Amino acid sequence: MELFQLTAHELAEMLKKNEISAEEITRSVFERIHAVEDQVRAYVTVTEEAAYQKARGIDGEKREGKGAGPLAGIPAGLKDNFCTRGVRTTCSSRMLENFVPPYSATVVEKLAAAGAVFTGKLNMDEFAMGSSTETSAFFQTRNPWNLDCVPGGSSGGAAAAVAAGEAVYALGSDTGGSIRQPASFCGIVGLKPTYGLVSRFGLVAFASSLDQIGPLTKDVRDCALVLNAIAGHDPLDSTSVPGPVPDYTSYLASDIKGVKVGVPREFFGEGLDPGVKEVVQAAVNQLAQLGAVVEECSFPHAEYALPCYYIIAPAEASSNLARYDGVRYGFRATPEKGGNYDLLEMYMRTRSEGFGPEVKRRIMLGTYALSSGYYDAYYLKALKLRTLIKQDFNRLFDQFDVVVSPTSPTPPFRFGEKAGNPLVMYLSDVYTIPVNLAGIPALSLPCGFVEGLPVGLQIMAPAFGEGTLLKVAHAFEQSKPYHLARPRLKGEAAEKGLAHAREMSRGGK
Repeated sequence: MELFQLTAHELAEMLKKNEISAEEITRSVFERIHAVEDQVRAYVTVTEEAAYQKARGIDGEKREGKGAGPLAGIPAGLKDNFCTRGVRTTCSSRMLENFVPPYSATVVEKLAAAGAVFTGKLNMDEFAMGSSTETSAFFQTRNPWNLDCVPGGSSGGAAAAVAAGEAVYALGSDTGGSIRQPASFCGIVGLKPTYGLVSRFGLVAFASSLDQIGPLTKDVRDCALVLNAIAGHDPLDSTSVPGPVPDYTSYLASDIKGVKVGVPREFFGEGLDPGVKEVVQAAVNQLAQLGAVVEECSFPHAEYALPCYYIIAPAEASSNLARYDGVRYGFRATPEKGGNYDLLEMYMRTRSEGFGPEVKRRIMLGTYALSSGYYDAYYLKALKLRTLIKQDFNRLFDQFDVVVSPTSPTPPFRFGEKAGNPLVMYLSDVYTIPVNLAGIPALSLPCGFVEGLPVGLQIMAPAFGEGTLLKVAHAFEQSKPYHLARPRLKGEAAEKGLAHAREMSRGGK
């Protein structure tokens, strides 16, 4: 197996034994990028020279006998909405196409301190608004499992890069499912942590009360390692929660006997693809075979989560994106030669030309919901519904350790299939959105295939229950190793992994 196909913990072990160098790993990943990027198109910006420089520095430190952490020398990609000092941060928008931040996000600083080798910035839906990475202002990223299908969104570039071996792991952001849904579509692990566990300082804001940063990885152990590196209090983020951070790898056990698992019936009803339903139901049965106590339960306000989200998120977005006016930074519309804009016209043309259609749609929705006379009818009512959804989760977690559901109601869909109908597209996140409204953690991991395309199982836990999430996910992964399957690109022999995973789905070991 090539180095780019291995996990971070496997590569770290080889580095520790001096079997390979950080530079060799980096070279393997960049050779992979050069080989398949024309097919996948995951990267907006590649930082190859800086990556080699960092890798050689890690190798030098090792030769001097300095200790190296589990992520030292491991190549990682960053979604293009994390500020990175000296490297442009575009949010896949014309508005920030040439924006080079003078500082880095806290998570970037933490990973850099842990020795991460950054490969570049990854494509996304514009300002993280979308479920397919089709709203990027630059280009579409393709799903490595089927290049005619979307990789999910908005962290589609990050998920596709990890699945295709163009990064060993990546960081994404999750406002309504933007880590978990693309992780599901690309057959990898994606974690949305508890709101406040990971600093959002330096993340370009979409909806501040919903945004959270998390890892996209090839397996659950890597997910725990990355969470170890990025979690913890940050005085630069007023919503960051003080308190100790455990070693999340200590939760990775294979025994989940007695763990109580709730299965909300509302997540298995109308709108769920029959193939996805069958695969996820088999995964739930597997949890029971591993000793978990599985029971059906009810999430009575589930149907209100989607409309509630599409009031709150656009309302916050309309406020956050007001800063892009062409005055302070970013794109500014300029008149044709000899022409002049007054201030108001410059504002209007800048925002009209700088933002794409989906961003404009959400700004208008949010502005309308917050406007005088409609605030009580829409925004305030949505906030009350959000409280009811939180109370639903609280009741569930009084009875269960975790709650499970499909991550997405469908397998990856084809380009253009939903792009013309925003309401249908919004339904892609129907099972992930409640988690963001409640601020709790949730994880998606591969649980099978439908017609050769990955399907994700979503596991949800109470606030700061990441350890329980990882424990259950790891136990499932060890019993059904779908994460070992790799997509095939440019005729490479990856069918072995997929065949193995399919064998697992038929009950083999």
